[in-house]
Amino acid sequence: MTNSKLVLRNKFINHYDNSLQLNRWFLKPIGAWPEINESSVVENVFVPVQILICWTMAIFIGGPCLLYILFEAENIPAILNAIGPLFHRAMGSVNYLTLLKRRRDLRDCIKHMETDWQLIQRIDNCEIMIQYAKFGRLISGICGVIMQGSTMLFSIARAMKTVTIVIDNQTMTMYPMTCPSYQKFIDTRFSPTNEIVLSVQFLSTFVMSASTAGICSLAAVFATHACGQLNILYKRLDELDKNDEKVNNSAEQKMAVIVEHHLRILSLISRMESI
Repeated sequence: MTNSKLVLRNKFINHYDNSLQLNRWFLKPIGAWPEINESSVVENVFVPVQILICWTMAIFIGGPCLLYILFEAENIPAILNAIGPLFHRAMGSVNYLTLLKRRRDLRDCIKHMETDWQLIQRIDNCEIMIQYAKFGRLISGICGVIMQGSTMLFSIARAMKTVTIVIDNQTMTMYPMTCPSYQKFIDTRFSPTNEIVLSVQFLSTFVMSASTAGICSLAAVFATHACGQLNILYKRLDELDKNDEKVNNSAEQKMAVIVEHHLRILSLISRMESI
């Protein structure tokens, strides 16, 4: 391979890597990123521990909150204030479970993308893929800002408003929970339990939001990549039609390449739909 082709290939790989960078940032901290290459011994041990910690936090926060809604909430406003954060964690848990169960399918889609980038031989096709990769990365960033930013800001705003309570003629100050806990299970009115549970709630909010942002951003990246491939396919068909009269001898070869490319695109779309 000549130096120019090697530089071009490395450039393509860098663009492919950047197109998935935000997705890795969302999913690696929660152990949901599907590794493409063989994992090291440390990763094989560390990732299951990550997953166990994430599920433990989700159950530790969601379970007592559900008990609070069923047995302790005194009025409709209290129930509604607790249902919103609990529903967010429930949906995040479903997304997290989907990411873990479909990790092999996600790995296949990512490998498919990597192969598409490696097969590029023309600069104009590369520019099309870069354009759609940037758009997919933009959507991923928007997903992260909205889904992570909104939930974390809500949690911070709720925790900043301290509540004064009276217990046994003693006035105490506590931080309100975004997901209230059933007092017979976890009494969060007293320090340091209040601060510990609040910290765990922040972490569980991050995990559930990361899973939602990760699954939405992956869908965006896969969809924009498929759009880029369809655009390249249309371009090849257009060139074949324009050059058919000039180079009849190579028309069949070009058509074979186009059909193979079309089948690759359909294969990627089929994998996306199965997820």
